[in-house]
Amino acid sequence: MASLRTLILSTGERRSQRIASYLLYAQKQHLKNKVIYTRVRCVHSKPTSGDGEDHTTGAMQEIQSTSQQSSNQSRLREKTVSINTAGRNTRGEDESPGEDSKDKRSFRLRSSPLFDAILTTAVGLSIVFLGGVAYLKWYKMNVLVKIENAFTAGYDPALELELAQRYAQRHLHDNVVDGSQDFQEPGSWINDLRRKEQDIIDSIVTGKEPGGYFMLLGPKGSGKGSMILRSMKACQADGVSMCDAHPDLEVFRQRLGKALNYDYNEDSQMGLFQRRDPKEGGPGLDVERGNTLLEKVALRVSQKAGRPLVLIINKVHHFKNDESGQAMLLQLQQKAEAWAACGILTMVFTSDDYWPYNFMRKTASHMHTVSIFDLDNAEAQRAATSLRTFIGHHPIGSETTEEVVGLTGGRLSYLSKVSRSRDMVGSAKHLMNIEKQWLMSQIGLIADCDDDVMDEQKWSSCSWLLLREFVRSWKDQEEERRKAFEDGKLEAEDIPSLPLPKIPYGKCRQIMTRTDFLEDLDRLNIISIDTHLDVRPDSMLVLHAAREICEEEGFDELLDSVRERIDEIESLHRTSELTFKDLRKGDKLRLSVDKGKT
Repeated sequence: MASLRTLILSTGERRSQRIASYLLYAQKQHLKNKVIYTRVRCVHSKPTSGDGEDHTTGAMQEIQSTSQQSSNQSRLREKTVSINTAGRNTRGEDESPGEDSKDKRSFRLRSSPLFDAILTTAVGLSIVFLGGVAYLKWYKMNVLVKIENAFTAGYDPALELELAQRYAQRHLHDNVVDGSQDFQEPGSWINDLRRKEQDIIDSIVTGKEPGGYFMLLGPKGSGKGSMILRSMKACQADGVSMCDAHPDLEVFRQRLGKALNYDYNEDSQMGLFQRRDPKEGGPGLDVERGNTLLEKVALRVSQKAGRPLVLIINKVHHFKNDESGQAMLLQLQQKAEAWAACGILTMVFTSDDYWPYNFMRKTASHMHTVSIFDLDNAEAQRAATSLRTFIGHHPIGSETTEEVVGLTGGRLSYLSKVSRSRDMVGSAKHLMNIEKQWLMSQIGLIADCDDDVMDEQKWSSCSWLLLREFVRSWKDQEEERRKAFEDGKLEAEDIPSLPLPKIPYGKCRQIMTRTDFLEDLDRLNIISIDTHLDVRPDSMLVLHAAREICEEEGFDELLDSVRERIDEIESLHRTSELTFKDLRKGDKLRLSVDKGKT
């Protein structure tokens, strides 16, 4: 019995020491900053002496004190560790060796660092992948919603700028206008100027002209943009969006994105999953992406609204007339053709120059053209009077208005400038003088020019041949009108205003003796070409400035001398000079020219 008691005590003591060592090791290595609550249940088989119980109880007290010290030091969450000191389970049943080894293997598998790393990585990647898929789907839907919002009624960047300009003008007028004068609300003078082209533009902007796309062609300042903005304001830009063209295609890409409320995926957070830069393809590819999304929106919106959307590309003549600019114009035209065929979107192009129309008409099937001209004499006088009253200046007589309109013509941009001046006649003459000096700076003639400027003088002389023909045609019209008035065929109040003289495109080529100068003159706003291929001076100011120059003394002789000088220089360039050396007086030289085939 004594040996059995000694065996039990030694066994309990060894187990207590092992438990204490395990707790100290776990505290130092694995369970730092954690609270350990150790519950030890020792199951003995019938202890025979109280000394063994006291020894075991002392070991238990030592273990609990050690656990309490580690708990007070770490102050973290609890963890329960159950340790069986005997070869029995908590129910008092013996465990088989197979079950014990199985529990050990499963415990080792769950606590393997490699398995934990693989499991954590797999779960993390799965969450990131599923989150990325959900974000991508939401982002694509949000892009379509944003593009659709760009065509809703209310806000439009072009309208906001126009309204801000009108507010600034009205604020200025409130500070200038005298209280005794009749001040009209902004836009009242424009309402009196409803032009004949306004009805068709209203029909286009409101989506009542499906099945085609339109080109508005007219000289600079003739009122194309004003009529479009007026139509957009009438419908609150419902189903309409507008942007301006630019020579730099990157800038045009940005402007088109602003009009469509599309950021070309630059606001997305998908850079982690992208392998290529979205702008790597250039502005053409970005514009194509925007047009593809716009097509999806147009298919959905046109079915709900029962009318097509309208996209306006303003001032397409700002595209460069080279390979890149023509490629962008062709890309937009191809989309316009496809959308017009199915009636989901109507595109409108505006241009001051002729070359975009000439380029687009080669592949046009659904394109319609609207020519915009200056106001006639009666409309121009009414516009000048209304605008001057709107600004707040003192009204002027009909004779003064007629004189001003006779100088500036019916160009709205010029009428707006002179109507804001206190001296309208002086302002009109000043504009004409500026136009005259600008003409001389662009196509001025040089009598004895050097061969370095021969090409420039060749272009200038050919341009003045055409302008001189315009002046002669204008004088012939005035002479016919004067004779009709003298013969009694016309009354004083029935004398019509003379329109700008026009010459067919083919005849202009014969007059200039060149075929490649007309587009350059059109680009410089010296002439204008309409859809019927009729060539006119760009404005009445250009015609009057050219007339003053052509009527100067010695102009015809100067023009002829410049052309003769050009012929001499070209003749010198075509002449070959032979120089012979070592010839003495009396020597003879025989020169033969054989033009036969050898």
